[in-house]
Amino acid sequence: MRFVLDQLLDSAVLIQLRQSLLSSEAQWRPGQETAGWHARHVKHNRQLERSHPLHQRLAAQVNAALEAHPLFQAAALPVRIHGLLFSRSGPGEGYGRHVDNAFMAGGRADLSFTLFLSDPHAYEGGSLLLEAPAGEEAVRLAAGSAIIYPSTLLHRVEPVQSGDRLAAVGWVQSRVRDADHRELLFDLDTARRHLFERQGNREPFDLISRSYTNLLRRWGD
Repeated sequence: MRFVLDQLLDSAVLIQLRQSLLSSEAQWRPGQETAGWHARHVKHNRQLERSHPLHQRLAAQVNAALEAHPLFQAAALPVRIHGLLFSRSGPGEGYGRHVDNAFMAGGRADLSFTLFLSDPHAYEGGSLLLEAPAGEEAVRLAAGSAIIYPSTLLHRVEPVQSGDRLAAVGWVQSRVRDADHRELLFDLDTARRHLFERQGNREPFDLISRSYTNLLRRWGD
């Protein structure tokens, strides 16, 4: 299951974050430095130096926005958000076809996310392409919005043709590693919340809550 978080960052935070990334304070490094051995030859972008205080400050803002988002909490069931990177791609830069590593320094990668930071009209190209059995999906969201998708998918970022593409990417270790199980739990949680809004704490709500809780107990790590 993949899902979109519209306006994860409000306009004020987004403008401040983007200004910081484009300021002289930002220190950019070749993206190949953080790629696995099999992905280094297809990764052609720049990434904000992780050890720089600017990265740590901006990463904390993004993590806080994710942790506070109810859809993210319900659908991802996060144990931790980790490995966050800020990427910058100019003309000719992108990231070829690859799959994310199963384990990062911060934990298991069950879900990946891309938070778009540039307005779509500020650059050409640079779409995130996700491969699935139903076909390839091109994703190009409004600035401040994010897509969350299974880390098992092959994906790529098309080369930028003009302008600057700024994005934040990272990974999530979920309490439930199986994607199908996470989707079933999300459906049950959504159904019980709707029931509670309409009928309150009555028997159907209690029964669905019991099933949700016991399945989470069975499937959770």
